[in-house]
Amino acid sequence: GRLVMNKLARILKHRWLDSSDTRRRVPDAMAQRLAARVAASEGRHTGEIRVCVEAALPLSYLWRLNRQTPMSALTRQRAMSWFGRLRVWDTAHNNGVLIYLLLAEHSIEFVADRALAAHVGPGQWQGMVDRLSAQLRDGRLEDGLTQALEEVSAVLVEHFLQPTDAPNPNELPNLVVRA
Repeated sequence: GRLVMNKLARILKHRWLDSSDTRRRVPDAMAQRLAARVAASEGRHTGEIRVCVEAALPLSYLWRLNRQTPMSALTRQRAMSWFGRLRVWDTAHNNGVLIYLLLAEHSIEFVADRALAAHVGPGQWQGMVDRLSAQLRDGRLEDGLTQALEEVSAVLVEHFLQPTDAPNPNELPNLVVRA
């Protein structure tokens, strides 16, 4: 009874939100400033960073919600799906990072490609999630994403510094995905 009602309430919350909610939370001017920060960051290291802000999960994900598959697992699966869809895995140095926000659940996922994941442990990623989460709770989405970009940039510079004499192609778009 109660489990079914909770699932139904959650599905309704996700169906209520759409990309217009994302665009309201991340208006064009903010998206442009964030894209410029991504571009500036990528000039300092060989990594690639993508930011994806999604209003709600598709129904196909929500139907799988149960005790064995909690919302946190569904959010992680969705972030991994975006990681593949946006080709973050497909970079020369295997050091791409996706910063994923799911507005309906106030969930955050950082997905790092294998070369970067080898250098940065789960605790360090969790610290970034916690700090971004605190900013979001305070209603400071842009400040939080800016801080997250700075933290991701710092680990990329530490492990994948861009040599000054080497070319540094921009392998992926810098635009913020608003879904």
